[in-house]
Amino acid sequence: MSVSTYNKFLLFVAGLGGLLYGIDVGVIAGALPYLQATTNYTPAQLSTVVAAVLLGSVLSSLFAGTLSDLFGRKTVMLLAGICFVLSVPVICLPTESFSMLVVGRVLQGAAAGLIGVVVPLYLAECLTPDKRGFGTGMFQFMLTIGLVFAALAGLVCASYVGDVTSAEYATIAEKASAIFAAKNIAWRLIFWICAIPGVIFTIGALFISESARWLLKQGKADRALKALERSRGLEQAKIELAEMGVEEPAADAPKGEADKPKDSLFKKKYIVPFLLAVVILACNQATGVNSVLAYIVDVLAQAGLEGSLANQGDLVVKILNMVMTIFAMILVDRKGRKFLLTLGTSGIIIGLIGVATLFFNSERKMVNCTDKVPVIPVSLVETKMDDKLGIPVVDEAGNEIKETVVYDANIAFPSKDLGHISGIEGVKDYQVKIVYTQGEQQTIKTIIAKEDTALDDVMLKIKQAKDDDGAALPFEINSIEVGPLPSELNGWLVVFFFAIFIASFAVGPGVCVWLALSELMPTRIRATGMSIALLINQGVSTVIAGTFLPVVGNYGYSTIFFFCAGCTVIYWITAVFFLPETKGKRLEQIEAYFEGDKNALKD
Repeated sequence: MSVSTYNKFLLFVAGLGGLLYGIDVGVIAGALPYLQATTNYTPAQLSTVVAAVLLGSVLSSLFAGTLSDLFGRKTVMLLAGICFVLSVPVICLPTESFSMLVVGRVLQGAAAGLIGVVVPLYLAECLTPDKRGFGTGMFQFMLTIGLVFAALAGLVCASYVGDVTSAEYATIAEKASAIFAAKNIAWRLIFWICAIPGVIFTIGALFISESARWLLKQGKADRALKALERSRGLEQAKIELAEMGVEEPAADAPKGEADKPKDSLFKKKYIVPFLLAVVILACNQATGVNSVLAYIVDVLAQAGLEGSLANQGDLVVKILNMVMTIFAMILVDRKGRKFLLTLGTSGIIIGLIGVATLFFNSERKMVNCTDKVPVIPVSLVETKMDDKLGIPVVDEAGNEIKETVVYDANIAFPSKDLGHISGIEGVKDYQVKIVYTQGEQQTIKTIIAKEDTALDDVMLKIKQAKDDDGAALPFEINSIEVGPLPSELNGWLVVFFFAIFIASFAVGPGVCVWLALSELMPTRIRATGMSIALLINQGVSTVIAGTFLPVVGNYGYSTIFFFCAGCTVIYWITAVFFLPETKGKRLEQIEAYFEGDKNALKD
C-alpha cells in the first residue's frame, strides 16, 4: 500500500469513528417511538434506555486515556468497535429483557466515550501537521453524517411500517397484529442497520498502524519507525523520528521518551494547556448546542412555526451544520484554529443573542393566568388506542392490550374568553403555555387557540405517568400563561439566527474543539488529560440538558439563550487572548511553547 493510499485509508477508518459517535447520539430517536409502542416499559424505564448511553460514555471516557496509554491507541479503537458491534445483538435479543436492553445501550455509550478520546488522539499523533486539521475535521464531519445516517435508518423503517399499515387485511385484529409486529421489527432493524459501519470500522482498525508516538513512549523505536514509514515514507520517517528525540532506532537499543525520567505533573507546561483544553471543552457545551439540536422543533413551534414548518426549520439547520463542517475542514489548516474559533464564537454570540431577543419580545407579552383558570380531572380511558389508526392496539397473539390512561387536566375555559381572562384584547391568535410536573419530570406544552376555533375548549390532555412499581405519579400544574401567538415571520427569524448559530459552531468550535483537545496536551498527559477534559465536557452537557426545560418553564427561552451567549463570551475571550495558534506545528513544537519557548510556534 502506497503512502498516499495508506493515509486515505487511515482517514477513512478514523472518519468511521466519527460516524459511530454520531450514530450513538442519534439512533435512539428513530427507534424510541416503536420501542414505546411495542413494550410495556414505563416512562421512567424508557428514560433509562435513552440515558444509558450517557452513563456508558462517561464511564468509558474516564478510563479511555489510561487504557490507550497502557494498551495503545489502536487497541482501544478496536475495543470501541467491538463494544459497538456487540451492543446491537444485545439490544435486539428477542427476550424482551429490559436489563439487557440497558446493557446494550451502555455498551454503545462505552464505544462513544472511547472513540471521543482515542480517535482525535490517534489522528493528532499520526497525521502530519499540515493535515491534522483536515483529519480531525473529517471526524467531526462524519459525526454529523452519523446523525443523518441514524435518521435515514429510522426513515427506512418508518417507510416499512407505513407499507404494512396501508396494506389490506381481512379483519381489524389482523391489521393491528401486523402493525404491532412491524413496529416490533422496526426498532430492532434500525439498530441492525446502524451496526454495519461498526463492523467496517472494527475490521479497518485491524489494518492501521499503532501511533508512532505511543510506540516511542514504550521504547519501541524500531516499530515507531515502521509505523511512520507507512504514512511518511522512509526518509521523512527518519527525520520526524529524529525530531522526537531518536537518532538511529534499533530493536536492541531503543531510545526516546520511555527512557526519560518522569517530571512532576504540576508544572506550568502541563497545567496551562490542560486548563485551556478544559475551558474550551466546557464552554463548547455551554453554548447549548446539544440542547438546541435536541429541542429545536419544539423551540421553533414556540417561536411561531406551526406543524411541519418547525420540522422544515429543523432540517434547514441540520443540513447547514453538515455543509459548514465541510468548509471548516477546508479552512482549518489554511486559516488556523485560533482564527476559526474566534470567528465561530463571535457568530454563536450573535445567533444566541438574536434568538434570545426574539423570545424576550414574545415572552414579555405573556400574562400569567394560573389563578384564573380552573383545572378539573376527566374520566379514565381503559383501552390503549393507536392514535393514527383509531383502533385498539393488540399483541402478536391478537389480544387487546389494556392500559389505564388518565387525562389528568382539562383547561376548562373556551378560547374566545382568552383575551378577557388575560387582559390582552383584540388578538387574533393566542398561545397558551402550560408548565406541569409529573413526579420530578417537568414538561412544557403550548396550545394554539385560533380565532376560527373560538367555540372549542382549550384542552390539555396528559397521559398519566407511573413509577417503576406502577403507581401513578403526582401531577401538578405549575403555571398557565396566555399571550399573542408569535407570527410566522418571527419563527423564520428565529430559524435565521439559529442558522447563524449552527453555521458558526460548525465552522469553528465543531471542528476545532477536537483539535484543541488533542493538540494542546503534552505527550506525557495527552491521553489522561483528554479523558478528564472530555468527561468535564460531557458533565456540562448533562447539566445543560437537565436544566434546559426547567429553566425555560420558569424563566422562558430568552433566559437560557442569554445565559448560553454569556458562556460563549468566555469562550471567545479564551480563543482570542489565551489560545496559541497551532496551525501547521508539530506536537513537539506546541509542547515546547508551553515549556516556555515563546519562539517555538513562530514560522
